[in-house]
Amino acid sequence: METLFITEKLKNLLPKIKEFVETELYPLETTENLTHNFSHVEPILQQKRALVKKAGLWGLHLPEEDGGLGLTLCEFGQISEVLASSPFGHFVFNTQAPDIGNTELMHKYAPKHLKEKYLKPLMDGEIRSCFSMTEPEFAGSNPTRMGTTAIKDGDDYVINGHKWFTSSADGAAFAVVMAVTNPDAAPHKRASQILVPMDTQGVKLVRNIPIMGHAGDSWASHAEMLYENVRVPQSNLIGGEGTGFLLAQERLGPGRIHHCMRFIGIAERSFDLMCRYAVSRELDEGKSLGDMQFIQGFIAESRAEIDAARLLVLRTAQQMIKFFTANMMLRVIDRAIQTHGGLGMTSDVLLSFWYSHERAARIYDGADEVHKSALARSILKNYGLDVRRK
Repeated sequence: METLFITEKLKNLLPKIKEFVETELYPLETTENLTHNFSHVEPILQQKRALVKKAGLWGLHLPEEDGGLGLTLCEFGQISEVLASSPFGHFVFNTQAPDIGNTELMHKYAPKHLKEKYLKPLMDGEIRSCFSMTEPEFAGSNPTRMGTTAIKDGDDYVINGHKWFTSSADGAAFAVVMAVTNPDAAPHKRASQILVPMDTQGVKLVRNIPIMGHAGDSWASHAEMLYENVRVPQSNLIGGEGTGFLLAQERLGPGRIHHCMRFIGIAERSFDLMCRYAVSRELDEGKSLGDMQFIQGFIAESRAEIDAARLLVLRTAQQMIKFFTANMMLRVIDRAIQTHGGLGMTSDVLLSFWYSHERAARIYDGADEVHKSALARSILKNYGLDVRRK
């Protein structure tokens, strides 16, 4: 980790978190826990959460007035990297998506009654939440096209729509739903964000969508949802009416930093596994995998790419970090699998778990191609390109 960005707070905090993750969570990364549904390992993770609270490490992302440490985005990003070295790290520390994004969103924009009823137990880890935006009928790369509507009726909104990839909906207490409230407004002012309790009549979890053959459950799942004449009070609106896209973008800014530092943590652990195996795996008497030039190339390239990505993220070059870092992580995981040979494809090592679960990193929060196009347009604008052209 780059010492240039290590603050006084982190000098004391990072070693404690690293020790906890390695001591308490690494031993849980068994084939059984990684291949079964999340609910299989969740009871013991709840016990680990209690230990996090006892160690005074709970709520690291929260402001000081809510019992947190008031960390900067750069400081929390470095913690996120350490937590990501285990698939269970973020959940055990209650900094997992989508809850961390909903926490930040509600802290700034939710009305008082929603904060008291939903935000406090969310911060305490007593409930979970989900974020319901993407729709199967419309391309996720153009979020202004949305079929879900919220129509006023008396003091209520009546919500109708079809969503999917509503991550962690299974077992969540509430969803933050993106719905069109102002259909005649400009495209980016049509939608709003509304809190919908999951036990509201008309809310239907259709299925947990199988991802590469595994549907998952509980927090580790992605749901297809139906909202059929779902009635909630208009007071459940988060932020102002028509500000849904503005809030989504504000949420995505720090969210992408969180994701990218998580990618780096996964890449760093994969790198460590690759190096350990390269040294320990004997090809011939007195000759290990690490003596092979192509493996040395894997290691040198991975080290340079991880360090470059970390510096890039910590300097918050926000337009390019997402596609650069996600691809870097996938390359390092792929090299680590290649180094492990057939073993790398099995569930006996952590690598295959990450390979199947993290391929989506190049899609969620915006496809790579969209981010690259946005970056290129901003560069070419300085050369005279009319960015308003289609």
